[in-house]
Amino acid sequence: MTDQGVGCQAVSLEGQSPQAPPPGEQVPGEQVPGEQVLGAGSPDGQQDNYCAADELFPDAAIVVATFPMPAGLVFDWHTHPDHQLAWAASGVLTVRTKEAAWLLPPTRALWIPAGLRHETLSDGVATMRSAYLRPGLCPITWAEPTPVTASPLLAELIGYLEATDLDSDRRARAEAVLVDLLQPVAMTTIELRKPADDPARRVADQLAADPADGRTMAEWGREVGASERTLARAFLAGTGISFGRWRTRLRLQAALAELAAGEPVANVARHVGYESDSAFVQAFRRETGITPAMFYRNQPGSGAA
Repeated sequence: MTDQGVGCQAVSLEGQSPQAPPPGEQVPGEQVPGEQVLGAGSPDGQQDNYCAADELFPDAAIVVATFPMPAGLVFDWHTHPDHQLAWAASGVLTVRTKEAAWLLPPTRALWIPAGLRHETLSDGVATMRSAYLRPGLCPITWAEPTPVTASPLLAELIGYLEATDLDSDRRARAEAVLVDLLQPVAMTTIELRKPADDPARRVADQLAADPADGRTMAEWGREVGASERTLARAFLAGTGISFGRWRTRLRLQAALAELAAGEPVANVARHVGYESDSAFVQAFRRETGITPAMFYRNQPGSGAA
């Protein structure tokens, strides 16, 4: 591998870095083969000349690393010189790029092409097990983030390739099977921009913290010192959609994480502000084209997201 990267720094959801360990002691999960934190090294996202994977597996096409992720852990914006297959062995991961975000339960993994800037986080406790695929040795050339089904066999192969005692022949056979198993699958993402206007942005931030808040536009206007008409115009200009539809998408976006974690639909509906299951199901189908019950079904090509 020619290009190489640096370690990844974990930060809290509030942006605080964990306390530095004593000299010589490593924070579990801190070093990521080929990862780089923007602003912690070179701010333009270029890699430096260190990659732990080269030292451990210089001839491997795929290198696997596991990262325990306590609730609220964030691997901040970074790039990889290798392709990455991000997978949650347990819990739920969120991977964000500039254009979109994906919530990944253990039944889904995400192909992240080399060089794409992204961040990875977990709202709850999770375990990320990532496979790093070297571009020069990988037949897959997907240029965009691509969800794939994480079948039981794929999960076993990822764990198998993490072993340090595989000889080159066994490793090569396992790598070939893993690549053959990577099949794209449809997956729902709900895009949501926040308005830039200050009063509207404050409303958006408060709703993001509590999607179930049912205050009307007029009530929000009194809260932030703006008229109902001003807020309505700011949401439409800043997000491209009305306030009502923006709040619906926010609630559904919040619901995705709970659905991915296996929470019953009735509980999810209440948590995000719907008075009935049927109202939630109708809103979900209207925005995504599927029902919550179909969400994250582990069936490639079924049309479920």
